[in-house]
Amino acid sequence: MGKDIFLTNNLTNKKEKFVPKDKNNVRMYVCGPTVYDDPHIGNARPVVVFDILFKILKNKYPNVTYVRNITDVDDKIIKSSKENNISILDLTKKITKSFNEDCIYLNCEKPNHEPKATEHISEMIEMISELIKKGFAYENKKHVYFEVKKFEELVAGSRVQVSDDKKNPEDFVLWKPSETYEPSWDSPWGKGRPGWHLECSAMSKKYLGKEFDIHGGGVDLLFPHHENEIAQSRCANDSNVFANYWLHNAFITMSNEKMAKSQGNILKIKDFRNNKSGQVLRLALMSAHYRQPLEWNDKLLENCENTISKWYNVYLNIQTKLKISEEILKPLLDDLNTPGYIANLHKLYEKALKGSDGDKKLFISACHFIGLLNETKEDWFKFKKSKLSISENEILIKINQRNEARVNKNYEEADKIRDELLDKGVLIEDKDGKTVWKFK
Repeated sequence: MGKDIFLTNNLTNKKEKFVPKDKNNVRMYVCGPTVYDDPHIGNARPVVVFDILFKILKNKYPNVTYVRNITDVDDKIIKSSKENNISILDLTKKITKSFNEDCIYLNCEKPNHEPKATEHISEMIEMISELIKKGFAYENKKHVYFEVKKFEELVAGSRVQVSDDKKNPEDFVLWKPSETYEPSWDSPWGKGRPGWHLECSAMSKKYLGKEFDIHGGGVDLLFPHHENEIAQSRCANDSNVFANYWLHNAFITMSNEKMAKSQGNILKIKDFRNNKSGQVLRLALMSAHYRQPLEWNDKLLENCENTISKWYNVYLNIQTKLKISEEILKPLLDDLNTPGYIANLHKLYEKALKGSDGDKKLFISACHFIGLLNETKEDWFKFKKSKLSISENEILIKINQRNEARVNKNYEEADKIRDELLDKGVLIEDKDGKTVWKFK
C-alpha cells in the first residue's frame, strides 16, 4: 500500500485511501468525554486510538489540527451533581482534571484544541437560529427541535425521546428550557441549554470549518449522535459534506459483556495509576484492532507488563529518534493495525537483542512512535519494584529456605517456595551452584 494511509470509513462501510481536503492542514475532530464521572477503561480506548492516528497523520503531513471536546453540560452531569451533592461547576472541573491526568498517564499527546461546550453557547445559539431561518428547525413551548423529515438522508427511526411538543417522534432537541437548579443561558427561545448533538456541530465548525477530514469516536456514538450531527451541520452550513471519514472504535468487554456503568463492571483509569505503569494500559489498549471488541482481564495486563519488561532489556536512552521506515509502519498505515505493528516491534526487538546499538536505537524509536518506552529503564524497574508485595530481604530469606529444602531433598517444599516467589513477580534461577533472582 506504499505511502498511502487507508482508513475504514463508516460513512461508506469501506476501507478507503485517505485523501485530505487540504494536505497542508489535515483536520480531525473526536468526541471527548462527558465529564460526569471519572473516566473508565472504555473511555480510554478512543483516547489512545485517536492519539495513534494523530501520530500517523503528523508523520505524513506538515500540519494536523486535532480537536477533542469536553461535554460539560448534559443531563448525566446534572443527575450526577444532584446524586453526589456537588455543584455542577465543581463536578465538571474535578472530572475534567481527572480526565486530563488520565491522558498524561496514558502518554497521549494534547490535542490542538480542547473546547468546552459551556464556552461555546453563543456559537450554538447562532447555529440553531440558522436552522430555524432555513426551515430545518422549529420552536414549540420554548424547545427547539430539528425536523428530521426535512433532511431525508437521516436514517428513519432514531431512538429519541417521544414528546407531545414534536411534529414527529424522530425530531431531536436543539435547545430546551432549564429547570431552576439547572445551568441556563439566555437565548431567543428563553433561558435554557443546548441539546447534546448540537454541541459537537458548533464546536467542530468553529475550529475546523464547515467541512473537514476525519470525525471519530466510540461505536456507541455512531447512532444517533453522529447521524444527528451530520444532519444539522449539513443543513446549517449548506454543505454536501460534514466530515469525509468517520472512524469508530469498538467496545471494551469484560467476560464478553460491554464495559458500562449500567452493567456495573466499570474499571476507572485512575484506580490503575498507583499499581500499573500507564505503558501497560497503553499497550493493552493497542493489543486488538480498534474495530474489534477488546476483552479486558488480568492476563492481558500481565502479558503486556511482561512484554514491556522484556523490551527494556535493550533500552538505550536516545536523544535523537530515528526515522521509522514505511515498511515498519505499514500495518499502522493500513487502518491502524496496531497488532500488526506490535508484531513488527517483536521482530525489531529480536534483532536489537543480537545486534548493534543502531538496531537498539531503531527498536526504541519504533516504540516511541506509538508512545511506548517513554520512561527510562531505571524508572520502569523502580516503579515495578515498588509495587512488589515482597521486599528484597524477604526474597533472600525465601531463597535460603528453598536451598535448605533442596539440601534435605524436600523437593516438593522447594518447588512450593519457587511458585510463591513467582506469584509475587520474582523469577529464580539456579546456575553455577548459586541461586540468582530477577523481577519477572
